[in-house]
Amino acid sequence: MPKQVDHRGRREAIARALWRVVEQRGVAHLTMRVVAQEAGISLGQLQHYFASRAAMLSFAMDFASEQTSLRVEQGLEKLGDRPHPRDVLRLTLAEMLPLHADARATSRMSAAYVLEALHDEAVHEQARRGLVQGRALVEQLVRQAVADGHIDPDRDPATETNLLLALTGLTPLIELDVIRPPDALAAIDLHLDRLFTGNDRSA
Repeated sequence: MPKQVDHRGRREAIARALWRVVEQRGVAHLTMRVVAQEAGISLGQLQHYFASRAAMLSFAMDFASEQTSLRVEQGLEKLGDRPHPRDVLRLTLAEMLPLHADARATSRMSAAYVLEALHDEAVHEQARRGLVQGRALVEQLVRQAVADGHIDPDRDPATETNLLLALTGLTPLIELDVIRPPDALAAIDLHLDRLFTGNDRSA
């Protein structure tokens, strides 16, 4: 029987090779030839899976988002059946920051993707759509927390969502050793404490 080829697995392996190129060498070296070399395949083999650099980058970004979501899901399982919304938000924000190896890889991938999106209309629309969806999920968590009495009803969910996501702006400070990962987590905890303290009917 002919050998079955795991095409999804091959594409994911290429995406991980792309992450490594971005993480170790920077966006300037992000070419299909370099990624093929990093993946240990020929340029022709890579082009069998991705017809263009943009297609390769788009898949790698989608895969990075999937991996971040998977890490959040795994973290939520550890929190139990009905985790407190504060813990859910903390976990979500922490996974968006480069606080460990996997998160660093996906965070740097995201940065490369944003740079690409500024100059490519198709990539821009895909990146924007992903960010809009991610932001909507966070706002949904905030609105539910307000509805359940965990957050003061006078708080505007849209504004609070923007402020929470602004904490992901700590990424370059971490990457360039301006602050340490514990400092970033301390800032997240302080902000969440201010958002939730005194307004939790279930506390």
